[in-house]
Amino acid sequence: MTSQVQRHPLAAQTAQLLLTRIRQGEWPLGHRLPGETTLAAQLGVGRSTLREAIRELSGKGVLESRQGAGVFVTALDAAEDWDTVLRRATIVSVIEARIAIEAEAAALAAARRTPADLRAIRRTLAARGVVGQSVPDHVDADMAFHRTVIAAAHNEVLIQLFDAFLPRLRLAMIDMLKIRPIASEPCDHDLHQQLADAIVARDPRAAAAASRTHLSSLKENFA
Repeated sequence: MTSQVQRHPLAAQTAQLLLTRIRQGEWPLGHRLPGETTLAAQLGVGRSTLREAIRELSGKGVLESRQGAGVFVTALDAAEDWDTVLRRATIVSVIEARIAIEAEAAALAAARRTPADLRAIRRTLAARGVVGQSVPDHVDADMAFHRTVIAAAHNEVLIQLFDAFLPRLRLAMIDMLKIRPIASEPCDHDLHQQLADAIVARDPRAAAAASRTHLSSLKENFA
C-alpha cells in the first residue's frame, strides 16, 4: 500500500489516499483517525494539506470532525451524486426504486390526503386519460398524476426522491412507449383509477397494492 503522496494537487491526493485506506478497513466505521500530526507524517504532507483533505471527505459524508474529540469515520465510501447514479442505472433499477418509494407514498397518501390533494389527484388522473395524446404529452400527464399522489403523502423526502428520478424516467418512458406501447391503455388507466379510489377511500393497504401492481407491470414491459 502506498504510504505517501507523490504528486500534486496534494490535498486531493491526500483525500483519495485516506478514502482508499478507509475502504480497505484500516479505520472502521465510527473509528477515530490518528492525531493530525501523526497522520500528516504518515502521509508525508503538511498539516494544512491534511486539514483540506479532511474537509473534502467531510463534505462527502465520509469523515466528521468533532470539537475536542478528533476526526471520525462516518461512512465507508463517498456517496455519488444522484445525477451520476441515475445516468448509470438501468430503467428497471429506477422502476424498482419507484416501487419501494411509491407504494409507501400511496399508503401514506391514503391516510393523510386533504381535500386539495384529492382535487389534484382527480384532475391529473383525468388529464392522463385523455385519448389521442402524443407520447411525450401522455408521459408528462402520467408523471404529473404520480407526483400528486406522492405529494399527498406530505413527506418532503419522498417528493424529493421522486423529483430526482423524473428526468431519467421521463426520457426512458418516452423511448419505450414509442417502441413498445402499453398493451391496453384502458387497463393501464384502470390501475391508476384503482389507486386514486383507494386514496379517496382512505385505504392504505389497497393504495399500496394498486401502486405496486401498476409499477410491477411497467417493469415487466421494460424487462
